[in-house]
Amino acid sequence: MQSIKNKVTLIGNLGKAPEVKTLDTNRKVARISVASNEVYKNAKGEKVIHTTWHNIVMWGKLAELAESSLNKGTEIAIDGKLINRNYTDKNGVERFTTEIQANGLLILGQA
Repeated sequence: MQSIKNKVTLIGNLGKAPEVKTLDTNRKVARISVASNEVYKNAKGEKVIHTTWHNIVMWGKLAELAESSLNKGTEIAIDGKLINRNYTDKNGVERFTTEIQANGLLILGQA
């Protein structure tokens, strides 16, 4: 059970093309934003679609795959873990963010 304490599996669609950077070490990092939809009926019986956006980070070979194969709208499945981090924005304000660090990627459909 130890291996499933911090595990995320997510299916959704890319909101835009991946942002890929090559670091000084020649290692690549890709950042993507993925939308997942939850569909349910409200008290009036009306269909409701609730969209949640997730920030995903990919390193190395996964980043290279994202760069070469992913586009806005692509449907993907991600396997990874939650990462919390702090940073200071360009205005000097301390920010907190939660991201999913991808360990696996499956392309389900192209847009």
